[in-house]
Amino acid sequence: MMTDRTALQLAGRHIIITGASSGIGRASALAAANKGATVLLLARRDDELQVVVEEIRAAGGKAFGYRCDITEPDAVETTVRLILEEHGHVDMLVNNAGRSIRRSVYRSTERLHDFERTMAVNYFGAVRMVLALLPHMRERKFGHIVNVSSAGVQFSAPRYAAYLASKAALDKFSDVAAAETLADKITFTTIHMPLVDTPMIAPTGKQNVTQAASPEWAAATVVRALIERPKRIDVPAATLAEYGALIAPKLKDAVMHRVYRRFPESAAAKGEPVNGEQATEPDGRAQSNGKPRSQAALKRASKVAQRLGRLVPGAQW
Repeated sequence: MMTDRTALQLAGRHIIITGASSGIGRASALAAANKGATVLLLARRDDELQVVVEEIRAAGGKAFGYRCDITEPDAVETTVRLILEEHGHVDMLVNNAGRSIRRSVYRSTERLHDFERTMAVNYFGAVRMVLALLPHMRERKFGHIVNVSSAGVQFSAPRYAAYLASKAALDKFSDVAAAETLADKITFTTIHMPLVDTPMIAPTGKQNVTQAASPEWAAATVVRALIERPKRIDVPAATLAEYGALIAPKLKDAVMHRVYRRFPESAAAKGEPVNGEQATEPDGRAQSNGKPRSQAALKRASKVAQRLGRLVPGAQW
């Protein structure tokens, strides 16, 4: 049985990280290995995954890569069984693998598969990993699961209905599971991550209001979640937005509608190449073309919200 003090350290821990071939997953793998953890990395793209493994090993860390598509039940079952056979146990899981789609509800009326695809990875894939490891963690009376969610869940950011719904579902699953597994010393951390500069946002990154954080910053947040194991980690502005929506829900809708109108559908969402033309909604309404003045005003408002957010408790629980 590990003492409380050693349980807060990463040295010697066996940590599974999904979506580890790039972005937040890759940066988190490097950071956790640097803290002495043995990182067990999962991704669909085996070639890129092995590059990360070799990079960690070259720096003196311990890393092992497993090609696995978490949307496939047999693949997850086989991979988890293999990991347990080869490494004996798993201490922690980082559910990082994700799929993002930025598309308005109007443009999704004939695209139910957008919702199915995001749920397949962000919710069902993550839950599949948790369920595969729970019996093992329960037997050992120790386990910690970090779910990389989104600050957009708290903002209810426009054009991300499919993505945010899948993340919100995982948030609620984790809340229920955390209550049920508490006696077995299995804990959960939900990170409501802000926008991060990763390949996932490449098609729509320029359409976002906020400036993207670096993968290294995100990785430091994941490592903090693994070491300190808080219930959740939020950015202050998102916490403020969540509280504000409870107090003034109609005002929140009005503000988000303004954001929706100011920042048009991306060419990727419309299935078109970038051509500089003004975007329109399916009902024919012309949208704002997101001129620099509008973007600057919203960015200034975002900075004010961040400053106010620092006055709000609960950025890390």
